[in-house]
Amino acid sequence: MEKQLTVLESIIEEVATDLYNKWCSAMPEAEKNEIAFRAMATNSKETTLFVIQNFMDKFNAAADELKDK
Repeated sequence: MEKQLTVLESIIEEVATDLYNKWCSAMPEAEKNEIAFRAMATNSKETTLFVIQNFMDKFNAAADELKDK
């Protein structure tokens, strides 16, 4: 049975894929190889999760601050 993705998980996957594609496009042809592609795939997912979590934490903190005023 295929796992259902939440909306947030789907967005994270899409953003990670977009980031991976951007990095691949920017990489010099001579440096493109399977090891580099695997590393970029892992890094794009980790970076996307970091950025989105950081954004959500800051957004929620700002919302809480505004709510308290």
